[in-house]
Amino acid sequence: MKNRPHTLAFVVVALAGHAIAQPAAAEDYDRVLRLDHYVGVRSTVPAIAGQKTPIYVREVVRASTALRDRGIANRVVLFIHGAGTPSEVAFDVPYQDFSWMEYLAQAGFDTFAMDTTGYGRSTRPAAMNDPCNLSAAQQLALAPDGRVEACSPSYGQQLTTIASDWNDIAAVVDYLRALRGAPAGRHGVVVARRPALRRLCGAKSRQGGQARSAGAGLQPRHLAKSPDAVAGGRRRDEHAVARRADGAVEPPGRVPGPVRAGRFQAVWQAMLDSDPVGATWGTGVRRAPNVTSWGWTTAVVAATKTPTLMVTGAHDKQVLPTRVHDLHADLGAKSKVLVDLACSSHNAMWEKNHLLLFQSSLEWLTKGTVNGVDQGVVRLGY
Repeated sequence: MKNRPHTLAFVVVALAGHAIAQPAAAEDYDRVLRLDHYVGVRSTVPAIAGQKTPIYVREVVRASTALRDRGIANRVVLFIHGAGTPSEVAFDVPYQDFSWMEYLAQAGFDTFAMDTTGYGRSTRPAAMNDPCNLSAAQQLALAPDGRVEACSPSYGQQLTTIASDWNDIAAVVDYLRALRGAPAGRHGVVVARRPALRRLCGAKSRQGGQARSAGAGLQPRHLAKSPDAVAGGRRRDEHAVARRADGAVEPPGRVPGPVRAGRFQAVWQAMLDSDPVGATWGTGVRRAPNVTSWGWTTAVVAATKTPTLMVTGAHDKQVLPTRVHDLHADLGAKSKVLVDLACSSHNAMWEKNHLLLFQSSLEWLTKGTVNGVDQGVVRLGY
């Protein structure tokens, strides 16, 4: 969720004007459009505080949906990434039917996905472009200039913060409200501060600090010292992406090898396309700021009343299912469903049960239920 400038708003306006002047063929109305928006935000990221910076937002929508009346305001969905993979890769992977955004767009939603500062096509602070801000081990592994010794970091402070993410999200939300006349809304902790979101859908969420411990939070880390830091961020190579998303969840006997290979090649290529600089480091890396979690405490969770759908993969090793069950139990919303998705890891949207995930989100957004219920745990794919 985030806001601001109107550069791409003009794309939509121009499209509507063209449609009025020259009626499109029926098949054109069924075509899925992908539009790029850049939303200007007054940054609160410590390294670039006060600067006006662009936040990238991708829109995926059917032409017929984009051209209809203002009733579209109630069918706007904003995807926000987690820690590591930019939104356009996580939710709009260009392979077969694995785009979550396109799935909802085909159902009549106007879908948007945003990258916070440091991710994807949004602004990346200069510190992320200096390999000296990698951990020593990663510097030597990448050896971008053939060096045999690690160099000292040029930036050893916090790169982005939870507060700067909120600032980016708020800017995009306001932008979309102006663009589509949609009601106000926020995600995560922001929801508790301004609870006006119609429905919330979160995959693999967790509370900061100790589960169910009011006031607990994780301490900030100096990014250059983090063992998995890449220029104030994380590095993941192609093989690591494939292992984490594939692994034991979809063994060769269940999914044909060529399907897995094609899918993950598409994911990795989309990752490199979103970061031209990272693509040149070694054989290519994914760069993202390290995450410092705070503020999403048990007390805040209990105060969150927005109807919420949560999803956990049965084999998720990054956010353990037990943590998500705890969060579901502590959530203050009366209407809350937790989907326990079989044969799925942290990257369920790229795996065999992805359509069960997509279908659940569609039912939740349209009816406020999953399999007809609006409370409790729903097991799918078992």
